[in-house]
Parts: sequence; C-alpha cells; structure tokens
Amino acid sequence: MSVDLSTLDAEFENVTVTPNDGTEHVTTVTIDRPEARNAMNAQVRAELKTTFDAIDESDTRVVVLTGSDEASAFVAGADVTELHERTALEQREVSKRPRVYEYVSECRVPVIARINGHALGGGCELAMAADVRVASERANLGLPEITLGLFPGGGGTQRLPRLVGQGKAMQLILSGDLIDAAEAHEIGLVDELATADELDDTVGELAASIAANSPIALEFAKRAIRASGSMGLDNGIEYEAELFAQVLATEDVDEGISAFLEDREPEWKGK
Repeated sequence: MSVDLSTLDAEFENVTVTPNDGTEHVTTVTIDRPEARNAMNAQVRAELKTTFDAIDESDTRVVVLTGSDEASAFVAGADVTELHERTALEQREVSKRPRVYEYVSECRVPVIARINGHALGGGCELAMAADVRVASERANLGLPEITLGLFPGGGGTQRLPRLVGQGKAMQLILSGDLIDAAEAHEIGLVDELATADELDDTVGELAASIAANSPIALEFAKRAIRASGSMGLDNGIEYEAELFAQVLATEDVDEGISAFLEDREPEWKGK
C-alpha cells in the first residue's frame, strides 16, 4: 500500500512535503529554515531521512528537492554551531552511513535539485547527491569548508571530481572559492540554468517529462547510471544487461510497446 506523503508535514518543523506538486507523481521536498538560511542541523537531516524513506514507499516518480524561497537559499551549509560542539568520536558516529546525502543519492526515484539560492558546503554536497541540478542564475555554489580549517565531509571530495574533473575540484575545494551559477553550469556542476522567473517552469517541465515514464524503468535506469560512477566499464555493462533483462519481464514493458504500436499514451502500472 502506498504511503500518504501529505501527512508528513504535521510531523516536521523544517521540511515541507508537497505530493503531486503541479504534476501527478511529482513530490516537492522543501527545506524551510529561513532564520538560518536553510542550514542543515540534526532536525533537518532527520526530517529529510524520514521523508525519503516515505518517498521510497509512495507512488512518487520524481522528487524536486529545494530550499524555501523565503530563505533565498537552497541550503547555506551545515549548522556550524553543532559542528563546533562535536568531538571526533561524535563526528564518527554522525558520519556513519547512510547519511542524508546517501538518502538522496540512493532514493528509488530520480531527484532534481532546484537550486534557488546559495548552495554552500553541505548544501552543495546535498545538491551533488541529487541526480540532476537546475539552478537559478542568482545562485552561488561552493565548498568553503577549507576556510574554517576543515574540508568537505559530506561526499564533496568524491562527488565533485566526478562531476567537474579532479583539477577543477582541487581548485574549488582547496581555495574555498564560491562560483556563480553560470560558471557552475559551464564546468558541469549544474546541469541546467534558468532565470529566477523561469526556474519553476524549467524544473516543472523537466519533472513532468520524467514522471511521464514507467516508474520501474526510471528506477532501473537510475540504478544503471549511478553504477557507472563506481564500476569499471565491463562490470557496468554487465550490470546494465542484467537490469535490462529484469525490466523486460515487467507489465510496463508490454504496455509501453503496445501503446507505441497502437499510437496511444501508455498507462503505467508500475509492475
């Protein structure tokens, strides 16, 4: 039985969940902590984990992850006050996987990061954990942890080189410099750029085009693409072939091919 995501808001302080947001099967998850520019603290991370657990049990096909516009930020970073109070042993405990970044990257369905403002430190790492990043031209991105005597600890040293190359990742992480959305798009950190006025339409159109497809095909395609970052080419091709064989046995494939031959829209069952 599918989980009803509309009941989650009553449980949360800093995250809002909007199922069927503009398009059926599209769920928007909004970090809403404007007084701290949506900085991630323990409460935000816990609410996001609960949300993504529920999404995996729902009929959602696409997640849009964003920050509240009131904060003018996607996520301005981790809560530095919390970080300052931790011991090394406590940090090891906090860093045990799966962390919130893995909840996003390993979500069953595709996740679009709608970057409406600053995505810094942990916020940039959260955006990198998503599958696609769409940014407002007003956004700034970066990993400034080095300026605090730290370095990225939420996957930034691993995901950024895979997106922009090792040299550029070295430059950004070791300097702590922030870049605007246009440069982030140019180097491949952001996949699509939009004006502030067009951001919702751009994200909405992308989400709708993804949600129109078979949920099983979306899940398996995401698995295969994600595997390309951790598997060698030969192993990745074998994994892709196995997933392809599995999806071929689904009712959705029969429906998709029949709809194509009959020149009609498919009616996906997710089976």
